[in-house]
Amino acid sequence: MKIDLNCDLGESFGIYKIGNDREIMDYVTSVNIACGFHAGDPEIMVKTVQSAIEKDVSIGAHPGYPDLQGFGRRMMQMSHDALRASILYQVGALKAIVEACGGRLNHVKPHGALYNLASKDYDVALVIARAIYDIDPELIFMGLAESQMIKAGRDIGLKVAAETFADRRYDENLKLVPRGISGAVIEDIHHSIDQCIDIIAKQEVTDINGEKRCLKGDSICIHGDNQKGIDLVKLLRQSLKNQDIQVEALR
Repeated sequence: MKIDLNCDLGESFGIYKIGNDREIMDYVTSVNIACGFHAGDPEIMVKTVQSAIEKDVSIGAHPGYPDLQGFGRRMMQMSHDALRASILYQVGALKAIVEACGGRLNHVKPHGALYNLASKDYDVALVIARAIYDIDPELIFMGLAESQMIKAGRDIGLKVAAETFADRRYDENLKLVPRGISGAVIEDIHHSIDQCIDIIAKQEVTDINGEKRCLKGDSICIHGDNQKGIDLVKLLRQSLKNQDIQVEALR
């Protein structure tokens, strides 16, 4: 058994510092770097890429809606042409930075409200998938397991990675429970670890109603923007080792 551990990073902006990027890179195998639209800026992007290369973790682009004030978590009305241009712009910029720093871009994972929409709207997922393919058909499209992103990526010939979450509850349709609903975020570290082990070893998850659902993933997202996230990933790595589960980046 093996799994990739990913984390969304590079979310600082100007003089504002968010997250524990360098510390969490010691424990994850893939990072998704904000591309300046929902978070991050060119200098933060360069510094985060340099750290990722130094620590030998796989690098992904994390494009979102052009919504700095709302951190990309607010829905926006965008035409398909505008959305495609936005993805090309963001992923293309990060890809250029990665290559200028001597690295290689490995995957793309949408952010926030865009991620949630693309997980259930096939047409939106297809716009994103086609933009990724046109940038580089070897890039991996990372999206919510069992979602329209996975279907769209496969349909156009992209490699896909089914993402699951350590600290988020699922509903009966294997969609993430909205953050505004009580119980949507798993606060107890040990419960998060149990969910991860179930996903990897049993290919199942317990939904917010207590029912078992089949769920298979290639990567688990760790939210490392607070100390609890750091503590979680440290304990998770030890638990995976105890279960003889290998941790390695997406290939």
